[in-house]
Amino acid sequence: MRFEKWQALGNDYIIVEERELPFELSQGRIRRLCAAHTGVGSDGVLLLSEPDERGFVARLRIFNPDGSEAELSGNGAREATLYLRRAGWTDQDTFSIQTAAGEIRPTITGPRTCTMDMGRARLRSKDFPGGPEDGTGTLASAGREFRFRHVAIGNPQCAIEVGDELAELDLSLYGPPIERHELFPNRTNVSFWRRDGDREISARIFERGAGETMSSGTGASGAAVAAVLRGVDSPVTVHLDGGDLEVEVGEDMHVNLTGWAEPVYAGVLADEFVEELREAQ
Repeated sequence: MRFEKWQALGNDYIIVEERELPFELSQGRIRRLCAAHTGVGSDGVLLLSEPDERGFVARLRIFNPDGSEAELSGNGAREATLYLRRAGWTDQDTFSIQTAAGEIRPTITGPRTCTMDMGRARLRSKDFPGGPEDGTGTLASAGREFRFRHVAIGNPQCAIEVGDELAELDLSLYGPPIERHELFPNRTNVSFWRRDGDREISARIFERGAGETMSSGTGASGAAVAAVLRGVDSPVTVHLDGGDLEVEVGEDMHVNLTGWAEPVYAGVLADEFVEELREAQ
């Protein structure tokens, strides 16, 4: 079973082509693959397969390390985009990929960079069914109340401005109750952010099914949308623990995400580990 390990700002994924799989990717198998000490170790799995509609280069499925499936990942999508080009799936700079969130259309801008058309962000969605038109609300987590803005950008984001306490904030304390809060029936990702200037913010991301990560493309996008709605100018440079991303937010809430991704290594799973995976549920 062949695979490649890629990373984007420290957000790392195992990339597998479905035709290389000797079995289906169950939740148990994904958890074993992503395990840091007994598996490959990663923030998730990107599964690429042939598209089932004309006009697409590939179908991309994205799995969190707990085995759950995500609709979209901005970093993962960039990794998949550059992988597809390197692996010979396409020779085009701009093309379409199927995802659970719908069509995404990346444009490759360099050997390790691309801009991802993330579509139009929405403040009302099924993932915050009781929310008002502007997506704002309040919730309690670990004995503290937070004001937030819900942003749907391929997946649900809960963006919370926290100001100067960003660096010291304990995401392991506040993140889990927010991820699973009753306001969000499909759980939510959480972006804690701070305004740094007219066109820049810093953010820390607590991802649904993964916990705190060094970066998140959709998390950065959600934070940038929330920041623009609070007066930050677009495009927004988002400073993350793993590096910077640029998020352009249009007047119609259309979002373009620009950043880099690169391969770490290619490998083949040992026969013994493949058998362990085969026996897993």
